[in-house]
Amino acid sequence: MERKPQESRKGLTHKAVSRIVVLLLAMAFMNVLLYLCLNQLFISPQQSTEDPRSCPYGYFRMGQMKGCSPWLSCEELRTEVRQLKCIGEGAVKKVFLSEWKERKVALSRLTSLEMKDDFLHGLQMLKSLQSKHIVTLIGYCEDDNSILTEYHPLGSLRNLEETFNLSKYQNMNTWQHRLQLAMGYVSIINYLHHSPLGALVMCDSNDLPKTLSQYLLTSNLSIVANDLDALPLVNHSARMFVKCGHRELHGDFVAPEQLWPYGEDTPFHDDRMPSYDEKVDIWKIPDVSSFLLGHVEGSDMVRFHLFDIHKACKSQNPADRPTAQDILDAYQKVFNSLRDTVRSQTREML
Repeated sequence: MERKPQESRKGLTHKAVSRIVVLLLAMAFMNVLLYLCLNQLFISPQQSTEDPRSCPYGYFRMGQMKGCSPWLSCEELRTEVRQLKCIGEGAVKKVFLSEWKERKVALSRLTSLEMKDDFLHGLQMLKSLQSKHIVTLIGYCEDDNSILTEYHPLGSLRNLEETFNLSKYQNMNTWQHRLQLAMGYVSIINYLHHSPLGALVMCDSNDLPKTLSQYLLTSNLSIVANDLDALPLVNHSARMFVKCGHRELHGDFVAPEQLWPYGEDTPFHDDRMPSYDEKVDIWKIPDVSSFLLGHVEGSDMVRFHLFDIHKACKSQNPADRPTAQDILDAYQKVFNSLRDTVRSQTREML
């Protein structure tokens, strides 16, 4: 009779031990799960270098289209595209949200015949530069002065902060995703400087808001160049350089060589204004990247690590500035370094 309490205590002890073991296993499982989640959150995957929409010249693919289709003709634009509403207007063209085969598309129309040369230049650039870096061309009609491209509802890079405020994208508002946006922007500049046509200069970028308006934000938070109306060609071997427009430029956003060099007392004359090369785009990269990095946790840490390459971008002598590829390599190195630091800290925390 006296042994029953001892047996009861032994039973309770075994039960307690079993519960502790289960609890420890659950905690270990949760730690592993937490590590994997943090790893996924803080360590963003590398972007693919391949273009999933790649099609032969004269063809396009967008959205969920399985195959490539020929660029739409004048007749198809006139009969198959339904214009809905105006969503933007610039000096060269007016843009309308439109519909084609139940897909939203962007229809651009020439605003004034005086700007037709710029409009046709933009069309030629779209046709020649189709890649993952450039908005998808769907069709065009020179007779009607119209161009049809893929529609991106998030709009231009000027809407970046508003986009991150949307519930769908709030969890992506991190220094990792923002640095990848900056890398995407520099990748576009690098592509233009080494395009199939040669070294092209993004001239329509005399201030930050104007520069941001030249790029669109896709639904998966990547960047594509959209406005290609002012992309003059530099030919170093032939000593052919460019000038962005025919008016005097001001401010510290544009490169020093874009400013009138003869002082305020000498009236501006376009004929006397020296030309320059693609290094003017390099000067602007730190300002655009700073906007893209924003002011989230960790963004100042990224700026600190990018200080040296950005300082080099601001060299007064264009020849001393790095190439876009140099900058892209530096961005990737900083991204990898900070990613590894976060990974190490995550492991230590667990």
